Amino acid sequence: MASPQSPSKMSAPIDPARIKQLFADPARVAPSDFLRREIAGRMFERLSLVKNSPQQVLDAGCGTGADLAALQKAYPAAQVLGVDAVPATLRAAAGAGQAPRSFLSRLLPAKSGIDLVCADFGQLPLGPNSVDLVWSNLALHWHPQPDRVFAEWRRVLRVDGLLMFSNFGPDTFLELRNAFAAMDETPHTLPFVDMHDFGDQLVEAGFTTPVMDMEQITVTYDSAQALLLDVRAFGGNPLATRRRGLVGRAAWQRMLDALESQRRPDGKLGLTFEIIYGHAFRPAPKVTAAGEAIVRFQPRQQPPRPQ
Repeated sequence: MASPQSPSKMSAPIDPARIKQLFADPARVAPSDFLRREIAGRMFERLSLVKNSPQQVLDAGCGTGADLAALQKAYPAAQVLGVDAVPATLRAAAGAGQAPRSFLSRLLPAKSGIDLVCADFGQLPLGPNSVDLVWSNLALHWHPQPDRVFAEWRRVLRVDGLLMFSNFGPDTFLELRNAFAAMDETPHTLPFVDMHDFGDQLVEAGFTTPVMDMEQITVTYDSAQALLLDVRAFGGNPLATRRRGLVGRAAWQRMLDALESQRRPDGKLGLTFEIIYGHAFRPAPKVTAAGEAIVRFQPRQQPPRPQ
């Protein structure tokens, strides 16, 4: 099983400091929230099919906290913990009514309500076996080492705890990637991880019965400017290998022309989002900390005595 300290097998060249810069202004990100709300609704539909009553819920990469209230509504008796690495987004969450309680109240067991913590969701300030549900909506693709994140999420989940997440897949921003290829060879979008690779990572991290699903959503725009504004609102380019210098006017025009050449029959510009959904459970351990095998026996039912 992978651990947060073991070498990561899959790592995109994402600059974490750049991520914090790109999300430091919640107003800049807000225009893209329409997709997060739509995906959250589809995740809740999937969650409704799972019978569980979590006491502690973790929203990993909670952003400005829109999912926190929905999770609290779904599980009114649960403590909901929102974790995000960007202080500005957590301040926005607190300003929207998701204010953290006192430190003393967080020490009380089974305390319902919403708490906020500024931390990397791939290195959580939580003990092992401390939450029943890990929820993450369109956040995982911003982390450079998703396999380590899965290992960390498994660490904090209790036995039979549920992980449910969504993130972008490889065909996201396909039209934009093709347009930028006409400008230069520098990558301008993330190399989003394939759904099957995520399934393999979940198994390697120690999860059981992973279920992966994918769908494509196309958003249409009247102008290239509107499309590019939304792409920036979704986070922009956080790659450490991104182009640093200014783009010349001729090169930028080549990109715009290539984008315009992809207009649909209805005259709109399309932008593809490949949405990956996944859920899995933390199984009961098969060995003890000393490496001894754990054998579980089901009690045998006695036949009824004759009257």
